[in-house]
Amino acid sequence: MEVKVLDINGKETGRTVNLSDSVFAIEPNKHAVYLDVKQYLANQRQGTHKAKERAEITGSTRKIKKQKGTGTARAGSIKSPLFKGGGTVFGPRPRSYSFKLNKSLKRLARKTALTLKAKDSNLVIVEDFNFDTPSTKNFINVLKALGLDNKKSLFVLGGSNKNVYLSSRNLKSSSVVTASDLNTYALMKADSLVLTEGSVEGIVENLSK
Repeated sequence: MEVKVLDINGKETGRTVNLSDSVFAIEPNKHAVYLDVKQYLANQRQGTHKAKERAEITGSTRKIKKQKGTGTARAGSIKSPLFKGGGTVFGPRPRSYSFKLNKSLKRLARKTALTLKAKDSNLVIVEDFNFDTPSTKNFINVLKALGLDNKKSLFVLGGSNKNVYLSSRNLKSSSVVTASDLNTYALMKADSLVLTEGSVEGIVENLSK
């Protein structure tokens, strides 16, 4: 699959990039995408929630009324879950929500996400670019030139670029990652995917292992 390379002004450079069919044109597996996104979101959870149970409540353990003859249900402690301020029954405890996925399945999920972006024509290739200093204004101009100023976009760079990253950090609708940090959740969340020339080779290499 050949895609034209644009510059940061949205104009064609006359060059093209050949996208590997083994990464950008596979048979989509949406269940793999579901599992990978589910794992990503699960890993974001702190799992520090905690509710006190009956044994952890501070209070007296004396029997609050006699067993029989009151006309109401028997009660043995003020810490009973039936009373206000009592312990919680089967309340949440600290736990980890993470779960394991095979590397091959995670690669399949990313390939599927890239394939769907290419299939829906939501993939743009731009030449490698940099800013002299961090500038949100310059990054917004790039978005406008590419027609992405009103869309959620994901820029994938070949390597770390501090100025480009800092220029995009204030924008809620755009994010910047390197090819090595690319994940399925970010791909599916973005409306449009922008790959720099230098990132394409890294993506194919990472997903062909």
